Amino acid sequence: MISNTLGIGLQGVQEGLQGMETSARKIARGGVDGPQGSAEGAGGGLLEPIMDLKLYERSVEASAQVVKTADETLGTLLDITA
Repeated sequence: MISNTLGIGLQGVQEGLQGMETSARKIARGGVDGPQGSAEGAGGGLLEPIMDLKLYERSVEASAQVVKTADETLGTLLDITA
């Protein structure tokens, strides 16, 4: 069960980092996405990718906390059984 929790936490970190990378690319392009510099939706601009970046940052922090807690729990269980 703890290994499953670790896996879920690590998956969350990976997905969050991928989302952060995508958002950072959109921000670096100035909110412009797609071929020939077409604007991403009317009035989309930078607001959405910046908000997404912050959301993914929080997601990575939460997933990292899941991994940390599972690691501490596993360590405690190993100490008890040793």
